[in-house]
Amino acid sequence: MKRALLSSSLIALTAAFVVAPAYAAEKATKADSTKIFATVNGKVIPANRANILMATQLAQGQTNSPELQAAVREELVTREVLTQEAIKKGLDKKTDVQGQLDLTRQEVLVRAYMGDFARSLKISDADVQKEFEGIKAALGDKEYKARHILVEKEGEAKDIIDRLKKGEKFEDLAKASKDPGSKEKGGELGWANKAGYVQPFSAAMVKLEKGKFTESPVQSQFGWHVIQVDDVRDLKQPPLDDSMKEKIIDHLRKVAVSNQIRDLRAKAKVE
Repeated sequence: MKRALLSSSLIALTAAFVVAPAYAAEKATKADSTKIFATVNGKVIPANRANILMATQLAQGQTNSPELQAAVREELVTREVLTQEAIKKGLDKKTDVQGQLDLTRQEVLVRAYMGDFARSLKISDADVQKEFEGIKAALGDKEYKARHILVEKEGEAKDIIDRLKKGEKFEDLAKASKDPGSKEKGGELGWANKAGYVQPFSAAMVKLEKGKFTESPVQSQFGWHVIQVDDVRDLKQPPLDDSMKEKIIDHLRKVAVSNQIRDLRAKAKVE
């Protein structure tokens, strides 16, 4: 349930959007496109096609070696042989195949556009620092060891609170929780900062003193919660090192691309 309670965030881009491999492939195409890599039944395979495939493999962690180069050559030759056979049979004229080719072309162009837009962005140190300060504010300066009981109705939560006030143990009442991930552990959620939970939950949690529970039910999209804080400790904030900077820059790029897609989509005339 702890994971389920994590705050949702905007999915900025499709999983296919990866700037580095796209950039590597783009650089590879700058090779002379008239160079011949191989010829299959008189049909030329241009060198830039091999460069793109090689760059993609390298971006995925492969090491440039004679074996990889041979594998790339074998792959491209095999593709060309099969493509020629498909064309001989007229498969390229079939409606469903043409549709798939159109979708593949669109995918390549979309990926190229998103990569080009992302690389054109100018992200300053000030932008990175501002985002970093926002991250620190969202995390807060404390971590909380909390437990909760989740029920479907407000009345059930109120009844649990009344029973807690009468001295019943939180761990025992948690057995009735609708959260399968914590009910068998007395409702325990472990250590987390306030950003680890959805807003209504975290807002109520941070107001509690150590050992106290909420005296009013807390509603979230998951249901009604009774929350108890067992312990509080200082949160060690992450440093703004090179690794963090790279993550922030990548995040800012993705957000900017997502906003650009949303803006273009809003301006488009769709009938």
